[in-house]
Amino acid sequence: MNEYLYQRQVIAYHGCEKATADKVLGKGESLAPSEKDYDWLGRGIYFWEHGPQRALEWAHERKKQGKIKQVAVIGAVLNLGNCFDLLDIRYTETLQRAWPLFVKAKRSKSEKVPSNRDLKHDTSEDKLLRYRDCSVINWTISELKKSNVAFDAVRGVFQEAAPAFDDSSIRLKSHIQIAVRNPACIIGYFRPS
Repeated sequence: MNEYLYQRQVIAYHGCEKATADKVLGKGESLAPSEKDYDWLGRGIYFWEHGPQRALEWAHERKKQGKIKQVAVIGAVLNLGNCFDLLDIRYTETLQRAWPLFVKAKRSKSEKVPSNRDLKHDTSEDKLLRYRDCSVINWTISELKKSNVAFDAVRGVFQEAAPAFDDSSIRLKSHIQIAVRNPACIIGYFRPS
């Protein structure tokens, strides 16, 4: 049995520009993967698992930043395929074992080991710019692929924003996020009600 074999089907949501939603839902176009070097789960098409309200809130945040004109949310049915699931200790332990090898690889190329950073003017200290996490995940998955272990998606939980109430570890924007690396995992899209 493949130690990394994992299958799960989920409903997920993607916040975006209305024009993008119209192209995907009306014309059958695909969502474009994000390749930013600070993406939380590495490269992929990002979704909130069972989180339509969070996807909508994210789109509204982007609108306030002038990056979206009209907000929309796309629903999707995903088969996560072979998923690098960070809610499962075998994957977090894989990252733990990969970390010193990643550092060694960076240093052998005289490259700086990236750090996660806060956004300017963000007082939450959530380190929303995940340069290190993104780089380590992408590198680890790339190294595993050399051993013929390919991943279709990456899934992780994030505690984000202020506590929900005094002395709580529950955060207001906690969510499960999925980065789909293999678009074949997207079974279909729908317009949420």
